Amino acid sequence: MDAAVEQRPQRERLGIVRKAKAYVALTKPRVIELLLVTTIPVMFLAARGIPNLWLVLATLVGGTLSASSANAFNCYIDRDIDRVMDRTKKRPLVTGELRDGEALAFAWITGAASVLWLGLLVNWLAAALSLGAILFYVFVYTLLLKRRTPQNIVWGGAAGCMPVLIGWAAVTGSLDWAPVILFGIVFLWTPPHYWPLSMKYRTDYQSVNVPMLAVVRGRSVVGLQVVLYAWATVACSLLLIPVAHMGILYAATALLAGGWFIFESHVLYSTAIRHGDVRPMRVFHSSITYLTLVFIAVGVDPLLPF
Repeated sequence: MDAAVEQRPQRERLGIVRKAKAYVALTKPRVIELLLVTTIPVMFLAARGIPNLWLVLATLVGGTLSASSANAFNCYIDRDIDRVMDRTKKRPLVTGELRDGEALAFAWITGAASVLWLGLLVNWLAAALSLGAILFYVFVYTLLLKRRTPQNIVWGGAAGCMPVLIGWAAVTGSLDWAPVILFGIVFLWTPPHYWPLSMKYRTDYQSVNVPMLAVVRGRSVVGLQVVLYAWATVACSLLLIPVAHMGILYAATALLAGGWFIFESHVLYSTAIRHGDVRPMRVFHSSITYLTLVFIAVGVDPLLPF
């Protein structure tokens, strides 16, 4: 009897931990991590130095809540196709670790919390941008574009660019041309980042009739589009040098990391047109490294004396 009584609290604790992990998985933490990588450096650039660290923390918390809300709504809406696709079968709404109502409540609560948090602790422009990001991701990308057009990730990716604007607005209370260019970098980077992933999981998307570019067009067309967008991304990154008066560190990083990103994109395309064994995940991982390096340079460059 005593052993059974002792085991019950242990099972309850394990249940709580498992439920907490399910809620974390619902937020797609790897996506949030990438969004935060772009937010912090922009705040340093906007401050032309080290911003108020409490402001940075408040902005990151608000941004995390915002992204969590958008991703939870996405998981709720796409739960039908997530049950079919191999790469999404471990999501908590598929495994049953969370009920549909729990996910939907979590999405609404974190979304409302993000707007109130940013509005009260940062500023209302940042809060409005956060709300706009959630609404765009849910209604424009997830509900309108994702299952209807191969251009879904192009225009839907705009939601992932919003942390750049939020970070700038948090520091300055306004927007300028520099954050617009930074927005453009992430916007143009999103297709050559995501399309290689869709090449790898082409069968998955095809099984649920989601018209990703890799599903409706051949590998050569996808490879060419990746190359064109990679070039456009790097060109846009160079515009920041005169507009934001960036120094040698940013210029060198944008050129060298950008050259590597373009090279990997061309390798993918050349392999595709030769009908070779394409390795799209090399471009996928390269794109993440590229964006991380460029935005680290965005944050560090204003701290240098030259």
